[in-house]
Amino acid sequence: AVEPFRDPKVELEQYPTGPHIAAVLVTEAAGRGDIEDKTVLDLGCGGGVLGIAAALLGAGAVLGLDVDADALELARENVEAQEEAEGTALPVDLLLCDVAGVGRGEWAGELRADTVLMNPPFGTRRRGADMEFVAAALRVCRGAVYSLHKSSTRAHVLKAAEKAGAARAEVVAQLRYDIPASYAFHRQKSKDIEVDLIRLEAGG
Repeated sequence: AVEPFRDPKVELEQYPTGPHIAAVLVTEAAGRGDIEDKTVLDLGCGGGVLGIAAALLGAGAVLGLDVDADALELARENVEAQEEAEGTALPVDLLLCDVAGVGRGEWAGELRADTVLMNPPFGTRRRGADMEFVAAALRVCRGAVYSLHKSSTRAHVLKAAEKAGAARAEVVAQLRYDIPASYAFHRQKSKDIEVDLIRLEAGG
């Protein structure tokens, strides 16, 4: 099991990607030929669950990227724990970087991935944060992006993704995301949210 955030940061909308959601996302990508022997980017990797799952399913190389150094330290520990459990090294590297800089400036042309996996912020604390991730993913992706978004924002996300350069955008699964109470302002032990798993094809 991959350990979730120890001290989630509300400004980054850090919520754990549960094992069921992670399994559906990565299995869907693998079933479409987007994992095995591919270069995979886990964008906003948090504890690294998506990247680790991709590595276990045969990704050629995985890069986990996050703006939060604490999250990356946790991801490193999770990778090491999984390597110990598997008895083999995983092709996972980790990088501290703000999503806004992905594919821009000094990173322009330097960072490319066949497949991008992500569970971005929903954009409820900072409007537009979800689409920042989508735009960044499309800047560096050669193949397909798999991303989780609130079902209530579906029309907006699909339209904005195409505007950001996606050649195709489709909902490939509808899921229920059980988000545990993570912050002081949460009144319920957990909240069930309907989410879409969206697959975007890079426009080239």
